[in-house]
Amino acid sequence: MRAPVPLYQAKAEFFRMLGHPVRIRVLELLQDGPKPVRDLLTAIEIEPSSLSQQLAVLRRSGIVTSTRTGSTVVYELAGGDVADLMSAARRILTHMLTGQNELLEELRDAEAEASR
Repeated sequence: MRAPVPLYQAKAEFFRMLGHPVRIRVLELLQDGPKPVRDLLTAIEIEPSSLSQQLAVLRRSGIVTSTRTGSTVVYELAGGDVADLMSAARRILTHMLTGQNELLEELRDAEAEASR
């Protein structure tokens, strides 16, 4: 019998699964509600086979679900927690980039001071 995967390892695998720009973009687009594949293709502008591959990864992970009506496949987030995660990531990035801008300004001020 295999030992259970430690929580930190499961979290790392989860974030690795999210670690593709197309998957992140799909999740961002689905925050506004379910979308058919054709709308995702229009918004992301990649080859259909590439999108299909990334959607399959998200579907297998349980983050998105899909329903088919005739020839139309519609994807949606499996739960609100994913939208919360995407919002948290935006807040974290905003904070990080704000800090970088402040550091850049300090460096520019120091450089200007040194050149006087």
